[in-house]
Amino acid sequence: MSNKQEKLKADKSNLWKLRHTAEHVLHQAVKELYPSIHLAMGPATDDGFYCDFDANDVKISAEDFPKIEARMQEIIDLDLLMIEKEISVAEAKELFAGNPYKEEWVDIIESKDELVTVYWSGEPGSERAMVDLCAGPHVVSTGQVKAFKLLSVAGAYWHGDEKNKMLTRIYGVAFPTPKELRKYLNLLEEAKKRDHKILGPKMDLFTFSELVGPGLPLWTPKGALVRHILDDFVWELRKAKGYERVEIPHITKKELYETSGHWDKFKDELFLIKTREGHEFAMKPMNCPHHTQIYARKPHSYRELPQRYANTTMVYRDEQTGELSGLSRVRSITQDDAHVFCRKNQAAEEMGKIWDIINEFYSAVGFKLWVRLSLSDPDQMDKYLGKREDWEYAEEQLRQLAKSRGQDVQEVEGEAAFYGPKLDFMAEDSLGREWQVATIQLDMNMPDSFDLTCVNEAGEKERIVMLHAAIMGSIERYVSILIEHFGGKFPVWLSPVQVKLLPISQDHHQYAQKVEKELLAKGIRVELDDRSETLSAKIRDAQVAQVPYMAVVGDKEIESESVAVRSRDGGKQEVMTTTMFIEKLLAEIEQKK
Repeated sequence: MSNKQEKLKADKSNLWKLRHTAEHVLHQAVKELYPSIHLAMGPATDDGFYCDFDANDVKISAEDFPKIEARMQEIIDLDLLMIEKEISVAEAKELFAGNPYKEEWVDIIESKDELVTVYWSGEPGSERAMVDLCAGPHVVSTGQVKAFKLLSVAGAYWHGDEKNKMLTRIYGVAFPTPKELRKYLNLLEEAKKRDHKILGPKMDLFTFSELVGPGLPLWTPKGALVRHILDDFVWELRKAKGYERVEIPHITKKELYETSGHWDKFKDELFLIKTREGHEFAMKPMNCPHHTQIYARKPHSYRELPQRYANTTMVYRDEQTGELSGLSRVRSITQDDAHVFCRKNQAAEEMGKIWDIINEFYSAVGFKLWVRLSLSDPDQMDKYLGKREDWEYAEEQLRQLAKSRGQDVQEVEGEAAFYGPKLDFMAEDSLGREWQVATIQLDMNMPDSFDLTCVNEAGEKERIVMLHAAIMGSIERYVSILIEHFGGKFPVWLSPVQVKLLPISQDHHQYAQKVEKELLAKGIRVELDDRSETLSAKIRDAQVAQVPYMAVVGDKEIESESVAVRSRDGGKQEVMTTTMFIEKLLAEIEQKK
């Protein structure tokens, strides 16, 4: 690990401790203000912290935040020490008697035959001291929480299970300095303005219907066009690397997933179908098991490898309603999926080709990428398929691939898929938020499960390996990222409408139609606004729709066979011939600026 990475890791760890302590301060403040509530649980997160409470008959809303924040500041000003203690299960049961949520945690700890760890804020027995079940770590004292803010309140089921009681959840954030907090809150305001759930419908890209159901987006003509532009770009890059398209059904017998191992892992997340004859089918939640059966349809010689299959198709997952969020978390997920079936000695080259595709695809939207290596947890190998030695081999192959690309990767234990390790490509958007985008996975286990082989030079069956490659991963989620990254202002190559033609009056419609035909003939996506509205109204509507260019035509433009070009961002209007305008557009589209 480089010095820079070590510093980033240390900074992240210190921030996590700070937020964890802020969460304890919130717990204490709420308990002091509302003694009848039961504290449930509350962790620090990558974005801040949250706390769950069983509020009983108490109603807590955002209007109560000033009062809660004032009490939190009082606790911070007391600079209470965060004191760790290990106690017995019997002591814990006595300490947390009457709180069903803490009692449940203590029972879980007892079942594992472990000691109970608690943290006191303040000296035990002192007037303002409070104790909570917690494994830590924390900063030294509450006084180190220098800048915090409560953000929102929501409902949350205990353990995330809708069969359990709904609790009250308060979200907050904490930073080492007020300056960092202000910066974060400003970004939060900007993120609200860019929210894809607001901008997407305003740009007429997608909609939801109560009759269709939550988590099932419907794509308008403009939104479908954006999807296809992105998918066609991925296919263009894949085709150049020798991929072939395949197609698969949307359902399968449960036996396919029993063989692959997905049934045991994901059966509770599947949409199940029972036929009239009593056969059990499932809506596919992923595509890889289907693709193995295309490879397995016939024997393959080593000369036929690699086999590269590409398939953009929907998968379906039974996400809980409360977890659904716009396009970011849906039940129908479109994956631009691909799988490579190859020999072990071909894997590095094939993964390099996938890496090339990822780099070219994401450079078109200005994302700089870095890589995270998601590994198995060697202490919990029961969570994964296959033999430990195969995992170690696959993980080292990915490690060496990253090294050959000059990438200093961050390694994360326990984040691998259950069938193989993966390289996760990370991107930072215009608001500084990190997103996991593309993945490359090296799988030595599914070929074992389905007995996938090739006939080698000696005429013997040889076990192959399988590469999983998603460039966008989920088109829905990727479109949500792009909407917010660009604030709706897609680059010209991606905009569903690239030019809006705006005739000043009805006298200019005929010339505008002539320009429209010229643009369409060159493959430029253009719309003619021939409404009897004022020019200023047409310009305003085009800007709201985030059309990159507006081409105004009037008497002067007809006379000089030109157009007056305006960009959506304003600036000086530029008059140019239609030919010059077309050349400018085609250059931007070709270069994917």
